[in-house]
Amino acid sequence: MNRQLLVYGSGRHRKPFINHIASMTGKDVPNICFLPTASGDDKDYIISFYEVCKDLAVRPHVLQVWINSYEQRDTFAEIISKMDAIVVGGGNTLNMLAIWKAQGIDVLLRGAYDRGCVMAGGSAGSLCWFNGGTTDSRPKELSIVHGMSFIDKSHCPHYNSEPSRRPLYHNNILTGKLSSGYACDDLCAIHFVDEEVYNTLSLDDGNKAYFVEKNGDHIIERPLSVTLLGS
Repeated sequence: MNRQLLVYGSGRHRKPFINHIASMTGKDVPNICFLPTASGDDKDYIISFYEVCKDLAVRPHVLQVWINSYEQRDTFAEIISKMDAIVVGGGNTLNMLAIWKAQGIDVLLRGAYDRGCVMAGGSAGSLCWFNGGTTDSRPKELSIVHGMSFIDKSHCPHYNSEPSRRPLYHNNILTGKLSSGYACDDLCAIHFVDEEVYNTLSLDDGNKAYFVEKNGDHIIERPLSVTLLGS
């Protein structure tokens, strides 16, 4: 099975992206699991996932970490092993990764990815798959967080919607704090197959994705060819 990832700039649930994730699995009615860890298992966020999925040919599931043993009878391993796709939500990237490591979820996700389960997400849910990027997970200012390195490049979500993101990302690459990597506007997604860019999808003409790298003392920002997915 190929290893597949779909990452997009915003953590908000978008029906065209969820539908595309379903198609990536190759299943008629895939099991898709939402991980709202970064938002503290926010109830409204979970409800919005079910709302987006209700008209799609998918079986939606949610893996929550704020649980107790008496009520949660399935292990995290049992839940993840049944999934065809995993969608990670936005929120606090640093806290999410710390919880995953403590619970062994990071290892389970790596195993699922290697067996062909589609991985996806936006904002924190996109940043986590890369080797690093900037996050608002700490007080006062954006800072660097290191991800799980499923793709050994850096990443910047919210590229067009948060004014500080782009210049800070450029500076961190120029100074060697981050490697070269991929940036996504909020409504744009990059589809990776076996860690290589397969396709770039956008919900409108204005949102794009880029490969950003250092060339001497300058930054080169290369737009990726985009296919319009529609909203």
